[in-house]
Amino acid sequence: MSEDTLTRLLSEKQNLIRILDHLKEGIIAHDLNRRIFFFNEEAERLTGYSRDEVLGKDCHEAFGQPFCGQKCLFDENQQENHQDLPEYMEYPVTILTKDGQSRKAEMSVSPIRDDSGIIVGVLASVRDMTELLKLRFKAGELSGFGSIIGRDYKMLQIFQQIRDLAGYDYPVHIYGETGTGKELVAEAIHQESRRAGAPFVPINCGALPEGLIESELFGHVKGAFSGAIRDKKGRFELAHNGTVFLDEIAELSNAMQVKLLRFLQTGKFEKVGGEKTVGVDVRIISATNKDLKKQIQAGAFREDLYYRLNVIPVHLPLLRERRNDIPLLIEHFLRNAAREHGDEPPKVVSEEALGIMLDYDWPGNVRQLQNVLQFAIVKCGGSVIRPSNLPMELRSAKSSEKRRGPDKKLDVDSVRAALEKTGGNKVKAAKQLEVGRATLYRFIRDYPEAVPENE
Repeated sequence: MSEDTLTRLLSEKQNLIRILDHLKEGIIAHDLNRRIFFFNEEAERLTGYSRDEVLGKDCHEAFGQPFCGQKCLFDENQQENHQDLPEYMEYPVTILTKDGQSRKAEMSVSPIRDDSGIIVGVLASVRDMTELLKLRFKAGELSGFGSIIGRDYKMLQIFQQIRDLAGYDYPVHIYGETGTGKELVAEAIHQESRRAGAPFVPINCGALPEGLIESELFGHVKGAFSGAIRDKKGRFELAHNGTVFLDEIAELSNAMQVKLLRFLQTGKFEKVGGEKTVGVDVRIISATNKDLKKQIQAGAFREDLYYRLNVIPVHLPLLRERRNDIPLLIEHFLRNAAREHGDEPPKVVSEEALGIMLDYDWPGNVRQLQNVLQFAIVKCGGSVIRPSNLPMELRSAKSSEKRRGPDKKLDVDSVRAALEKTGGNKVKAAKQLEVGRATLYRFIRDYPEAVPENE
């Protein structure tokens, strides 16, 4: 067969379809009106929809929601000039299959151009990551979940809870001190659920003025009060088919607690100044840094509302309760800072500075750690963050414990041998010694003689 003949055959539509059908990625293409014109076999397997069900249809209508979730560039609220589409985008996405299952995938999207270079549609490549993520989770190889960073067993338990909640719409109540990442967990629950393609609407109940909170939650009609110059949708209505995250729920007044309870019971409400009843379908996730049972005893929170909200409780650990994650979080924040400011390679933290950070109690949790690193980046004149670059409160804080004795699993000889075997790689050495990185770093700081002379 000549090269010209082979080229001609490969260019024919039917042969191209056969090639794309043998790929391990789902391939989906639609025009600028979101009309699907290509859907390969792996896309059928991944979504549960057949070609006949989706070809020629608006992708939002075919799948019941934006297939690519909140990243959709063709949403009504997104840009109208599709000639400005980025050349390439890649991001994780949660796919809701035809039979209602939630699957994790990696999606890459590129524009399709005609001969003159005009964008006429988009091509999406979708790789199913569900089983791989399950295996990585079982093997303890995950260092994060969604936007949450952590590898400590307490965080792995949180990740498992998030996965367990994927197929259910039950209300979730997250308890955790300030800075523990309550909103990140709430968003991860939403992204894992069958509502992932719909809006996630966070509401800080403590930040809204008392006189406006009802309007913010439920909306108002024109003329309802001074300044209400038009009808306005509330947060619940904007979150239809999605998730509402009520942060600092304990800050709601008793009157608003009654209105919220009624909504939870009926799924309906009236806008401020309105007479028409509005019904919406939303999932409720709430959070607080206060003990709601104590709030009930003090008469500050309704017991019946508590039981409506606290169907599935999730308790977030303090940062000092998962110190093994501190080095991981430091690396994450320093990488992000370098990326944001074009300061490559990222700065690193010296072992002395890391030792101080590992011993500190972090009353502000992960948020305080991020702030401390931002302070240190500004103070640091070089590439290494040292103790002198840390805030005074960390440097002056005295450890509640005196010099530690050797860990039950560690001694100078075993640590030295592990470091020699791994070429000084402390992460690999910690794994070989079956201890957390934080434990090994702390041991080395207290027993520097354990480090081989050539390291």
